[in-house]
Amino acid sequence: MASVLMVASEGLPFVKTGGLADVIGSLPGALADQGNEVKVVLPLYRKIAEKYMNDLYFCCEYTVSINYHEVPVRIWSTMVGPVAFFFVQHQGYFERDSLYGYDDDGERFAYFQKAVIEMFNQLNYWPNIVHCHDWQTAMIPCMVRETHDHDDRYRRLKFVLTLHNMAYQGNFGPEMLDSCLGLPWYLLDNGNVRYDGGISFLKSGILYSDKVTTVSPTYAQEILTPQFGEHLEMVLNMRKYDLWGIVNGIDLSVWNPATDPAIPHHYNKVNLKANKAKDKADLQRELGLEVNPNVMLVGVVSRLTWQKGFYLLMEQLSALAAAPIQLAILGSGEAKIEDAFRNMENEHKGKVCFYRGYNEDLAHRIYAGSDLFLMPSLFEPCGISQLCSMRYGTLPLVRETGGLKDTVTPYNEYDKSGNGFSFSSYNANELMHTLYYVADVYYNRKADWETLQTNAMNTDVSWAKSAATYNQLYNELVNR
Repeated sequence: MASVLMVASEGLPFVKTGGLADVIGSLPGALADQGNEVKVVLPLYRKIAEKYMNDLYFCCEYTVSINYHEVPVRIWSTMVGPVAFFFVQHQGYFERDSLYGYDDDGERFAYFQKAVIEMFNQLNYWPNIVHCHDWQTAMIPCMVRETHDHDDRYRRLKFVLTLHNMAYQGNFGPEMLDSCLGLPWYLLDNGNVRYDGGISFLKSGILYSDKVTTVSPTYAQEILTPQFGEHLEMVLNMRKYDLWGIVNGIDLSVWNPATDPAIPHHYNKVNLKANKAKDKADLQRELGLEVNPNVMLVGVVSRLTWQKGFYLLMEQLSALAAAPIQLAILGSGEAKIEDAFRNMENEHKGKVCFYRGYNEDLAHRIYAGSDLFLMPSLFEPCGISQLCSMRYGTLPLVRETGGLKDTVTPYNEYDKSGNGFSFSSYNANELMHTLYYVADVYYNRKADWETLQTNAMNTDVSWAKSAATYNQLYNELVNR
């Protein structure tokens, strides 16, 4: 077993903008359950400070060099079950309205990473594995190897980098190399950090980490190609023998239709038919949809962006509105996608509901009350929503890409196997053909539908299997 520090830019239960937070909220606990000592370090954002500051314990204070100035760092901590969480405090950098999207994001997360590197020394804490997540933490292996190699304590650290989405890389101007990261210019000349005339945090992490992982086996293969590699496929191919694809799981205590406090009627595989129907009727009433047990209710809980495949739906809005379904859409994103769904709702009251934004309790009720869950993604490194929907006996309809392909087995009408439905090409006609066929044919085969629901609820969507694979990875590094 290993001592592991997870370094990430967000994590539940403290703060969330996307799927990374779900992983950080549940994977450390699953690893601890298997005998590892796991700690996590996050920035101390305003949302965390406002809600949790009175529960945090002060650990230490020191400085790191940013823009040739010594900038103070304060470290705080708390426990969540068996997992210790550390927080890096700098009010100017992190106590802002949002987590990301600022002109100085490179400087902010350079500071965060430098603070983490010095934290080891200040706390005299030396884990076996430093597990970094995404570009916001990907420079840590490079900075340790290039600036601390004289220190045996740092030299013994092993690094794992997990790529949650290759589309976000942390690419910045070359001036940051010296001013914020404190790295020598020859790293730009030899190409180790160089990208498109500047530097790339993610490229650096791929090259300097001992192992690189991503969040599904299929996505691990996809990112080796120009279609999904986001211009880093050649770098990834250099490391392909150290690249692991490990699918995500979900926290079964949070996502549990038998105990979920957000849904009105609890159910399991035994009373699924009766109580899920009640949740559906209540959801229809809540969202202003016609209360009709015989129409297929299709749920969507997502960021409304090009990546998630909603441009396909925009090509087929008329066909979608005419389909024998109801739509419950929860999310926000690109204005033109939001406007399209808002117009659909206005034109088809009682058939379509669009809730702009995010509401955690409503998300749970959509998972529980829907019949079908739609994820037509252009690419999807892993996906969490299809796992949640299956947990609630709601059948996913997905495009066969990334983690969606790895976790959703399409219905086989001959042997009644499968836990959902899928289509292969990124094509609006194929999507609509599949959706219509599910609504017209499969949904009306009630015995088959109930078998599929049971199959979905029997699917292992926990972290246990994935945590065991991470254990194997960690042990390979520790025992080198």
